[in-house]
Amino acid sequence: MKTRLLGKHGMQASAVAFGAWAIGGWKWGGADANASIKAVQASLDAGVDLIDTAAVYGFGLSEEIVGKAIEGRKREDIILASKCGLRWDLESATLHAESEGKRIFRTLDEQSIRWELDESCKRLGTDYIDLYQTHWPDPETELAEVVATLDALRDEGRIRAWGLCNETPERISEAARLGALSTDQERYSLLDREQDSANLPVCEEFDLGFLCYSPIAQGLLTGKIDSKREFAEGDLRTGNPRFQPAVLEALQAVLAPVKSLARDRGVSTEQLVLAWTLQQPGVSHVLVGTRDVEQAVSNAKAGSIDLDAFELALISQAANAWPGFAAFNQD
Repeated sequence: MKTRLLGKHGMQASAVAFGAWAIGGWKWGGADANASIKAVQASLDAGVDLIDTAAVYGFGLSEEIVGKAIEGRKREDIILASKCGLRWDLESATLHAESEGKRIFRTLDEQSIRWELDESCKRLGTDYIDLYQTHWPDPETELAEVVATLDALRDEGRIRAWGLCNETPERISEAARLGALSTDQERYSLLDREQDSANLPVCEEFDLGFLCYSPIAQGLLTGKIDSKREFAEGDLRTGNPRFQPAVLEALQAVLAPVKSLARDRGVSTEQLVLAWTLQQPGVSHVLVGTRDVEQAVSNAKAGSIDLDAFELALISQAANAWPGFAAFNQD
C-alpha cells in the first residue's frame, strides 16, 4: 500500500482510504452494521489506515460503526477523518437538504464546530480526530473565522490537521494563506474531471493533499452496473440521471479498453480505475465507499498498482471519449 502525506501540515496515510458514507445507510438504502464493522476491520488488515466519515452520514451512525470497528486497535495506527458543518438538530439561515424526514442546515460558527467535534469524538471513541474537515461552506460564517477555529483546535491538540470539502479554488487559496490548511476533498473520477483545471492546481500550489470522493462514480466505473440493476429503496442512485440506460450503454464503450487492460493485468476494472486516479497530477488519496469484506480487500489492492505511461494514456484516452453526463440529460 502506498502512503502519502495529507498535505504539508498533515501526516502520512494510505493512498486508498475507507469511505464511510455508505455504511451509515443514509442515501444508500440502509446498511448492515455487522457487515460494515467487518468491512472496516478488513480494510485495516489489508493496509488501509485512513478512514473518512462524517457526522451527518447516517446521522451519527457511520461514526458509531467506525468507533465499534476500531475498538481494541492501537489508536495511533489509524488515521480518522471526519467532517462538521451539517446539523440536523438545529436550524440556521442556510438549509442544505431535506432527507428522511430531517432538515439539514449548514453552520460553521465556532460554538457549533466545537460541539460537533465533541460529539464525533464520543461516537468514534477517541479524544482527538486526525483530519477534521468542513463538509460544505457556510455562507453565514466568514472563512477567516472558520480558519481561526480550526487552527485553535489544532493548537489545542483536539485535531491533528484540518481540511475543506466542496469548495472553490478562490476560497481554498484564501484559507491556505490564512491558516494551516492541509487538504481539500472533492468529487473526482475518470468521469468527473472538472477539478483538473479548478482545485487541483491550487492544491499543488499550496502543497495540499487532494482527497477524491466518488472515484468510481458511485459504482458506474466498476463496469458491473447495467440497465437491469435495481437499487434498494432510499438509494440515491434510484432515478439518478447518471444511471439511466442511455448513460450505462454509452459507458460500455468508454470502459471496453479499460476492462481489456484490467484482464491483461489480472486486476479488476475498479482497481485499475483507482490506480489511474491515484497517478493523476496532484491527487493524493482516493476515498472508496466500501460495504463488505470483499470490497474492502479489493479496494486495498489498488493502492499497490503502478501503471506505466502507455497504460495511463490508454485509460485517459478512453475517458476523453466520454461525452459527459450533460449529453444524456433529458428536459
